[in-house]
This record gives sequence, structure tokens and C-alpha cells, in this order.
Amino acid sequence: MTPIRIILLGLLCGLLTQCASLPLGGVSLGGPSVEERNAKIASEPTGDFFYGRRYFVEKTRFWGYVRKPRQPWSRAKLVIIREDKQKNPDRLPENGAPGQRYGYDQNVEYRLRGYYTGQEAYDPNSNQFLAEFMLTGYEAVDRQPGWLFRPSDRYDRFRITMTPH
Repeated sequence: MTPIRIILLGLLCGLLTQCASLPLGGVSLGGPSVEERNAKIASEPTGDFFYGRRYFVEKTRFWGYVRKPRQPWSRAKLVIIREDKQKNPDRLPENGAPGQRYGYDQNVEYRLRGYYTGQEAYDPNSNQFLAEFMLTGYEAVDRQPGWLFRPSDRYDRFRITMTPH
């Protein structure tokens, strides 16, 4: 074997090894340690609001996960937001420019004002009946909060990959 072939073979092996260590099923969300996340949630202010995390998956109509203050994300509910009183934070055209279209705020954490209507709404593309949340107001609180349910969460914009179970 010539030295060039040995070098190319070594590079190819290194590349294949690197590819094998990439996360399957989406992109890692990164973020804090479990202890840091738990401490942050335990010290959250409480009040007449909820915390919501936008979870965008192509062609679905759910908005994301919503939980009460100081509750872990594992107790959050996947919701469809009813917009009679307030439009979704990302209510933009679905075919707009990148960063200026529906779903641009994937994984942004919000403080949501509103209430559960007690009704369920059907999302035909995920084949789920989900809690309906009437939104009355919102504010972004963290634009890069990291993982949602566990540090190993992976995001795939075409498949539901993150669930609290």
C-alpha cells in the first residue's frame, strides 16, 4: 500500500468513526445538567401563568408542551393552542423566508397566559387528541433552553421524537 492510500484509509476510518458517534433521530438540543435544570424549575416564580416550550414538527398542528410553574417538564401536556383571544407567538406564513415563517421559534420557552378550555382538539397529522389551551398572552423567557425532557433529547423537524415518557 502506498503512503497516500494509507493516509486516505486512515482519514476514511476517522470519518466513519465520527459518523457513528453522531446522534440518530435528530439534532442534540444541548443545555444544562439535570441538576441545573431541576434547580431552575424549583426556583421559578409562580403565578397565574404557565410555561410553554414550542415544539415544531412539520405538518402537525400542535403548538408544543405546557406546564405549570415549578412542575417538571415530564408533567407537561402537548397542546393545540386556540387563538380566539391571542395569536400564537409564531403566527407567520408557513412558506416565508427562513427565520420568518411558522415554526421559527422551535424550542423557545415562553411564559404563557391563558387557560385550558377543557376541550380536546384533534391533530390529524400526528393522529392525536390533545388538550386545547386558550392563549391570552405570552412572552419569551429563554430562546435557547436546551433539552426538554432529558439530556439525550434529539430534535427532528419531520418526526415526533420528544415525549415526556
